[in-house]
Amino acid sequence: MTTAIAYVRVSTKAQGRSGLGLEAQRAAITRFAEAEGLDVAQVYEEIETGSGSDALERRPKLAAALKAARKAKAPVLVAKLDRLSRDVHFISGLMSQRVEFVVCDLGRQSDPFVLHLYAALAEKERGMIAARTKAGLAAAKARGVKLGMDARSDFEIRKIAKKGGDANKAASLEKLHDIRDRIEYALKDGASLRTACALLNDRGIGSPGGGRWHAPSLLKAARRLGLR
Repeated sequence: MTTAIAYVRVSTKAQGRSGLGLEAQRAAITRFAEAEGLDVAQVYEEIETGSGSDALERRPKLAAALKAARKAKAPVLVAKLDRLSRDVHFISGLMSQRVEFVVCDLGRQSDPFVLHLYAALAEKERGMIAARTKAGLAAAKARGVKLGMDARSDFEIRKIAKKGGDANKAASLEKLHDIRDRIEYALKDGASLRTACALLNDRGIGSPGGGRWHAPSLLKAARRLGLR
C-alpha cells in the first residue's frame, strides 16, 4: 500500500481537549485512505487558527507533516480544504513545498494545481458575497436607512427603522458584518460560546461596542448574523 501522512486541525484548545472536530476529520481520512488503498503512517494534530499571514509559522505540526511527507515521498491527507486554509495565497504557498495534498472530500487529483483552483473559487465566492453585502448596504443608505445589513435583510431594516435609534443600531450591525468571517471562524467546529469569546478576545477582535466578548453578547451577534 502507498504510504500517506494525515493532518488534522481545530482552532481552539477546548475543541482539542474534547476531540470535537478531530475525530470527524480522522474518520473521514480513514475512510478515504481505505477506499484509495493508502496506509496512513502518521497523523499530525494541530490546535491553532488557520488565519493570518504567518499561519504556517504558527503551525509547527503542519510543517512537521510536510517534512515527513517529503521524506517518505507520500501525500498529505486532510479531511477538508479549510483544515489547511481558506486563503488562496496560503494554499499557493503550500504548492511550492513539493508535496502532494489530498483533500478527502474533493477526491484525489492528478494535477496539484486543481487544489489551487478550488481555493481560488472559494475565495472568489466569499468576495462575491462581500460585494453583494456592500451593494445592499449602499441601497439601504440610498433609501435613507443607515444600516449595515445586506440585501436579504430588508425586513429587519424596516423593523429597526420603525423602532428608532437607527444610527446606533446601524453602526453596530455594520461593525458585525465587518468581522462576520472572524466570528464565524471562532464558532466553527462546534465551539462553545465561551471558547469562541476567548478566541476573539485573545486575537484582539473587539465587540461592536469596542469591549470584550461575553457569551450573551456573542450569541446575540451570531443570531443577528444568521450564524446560530
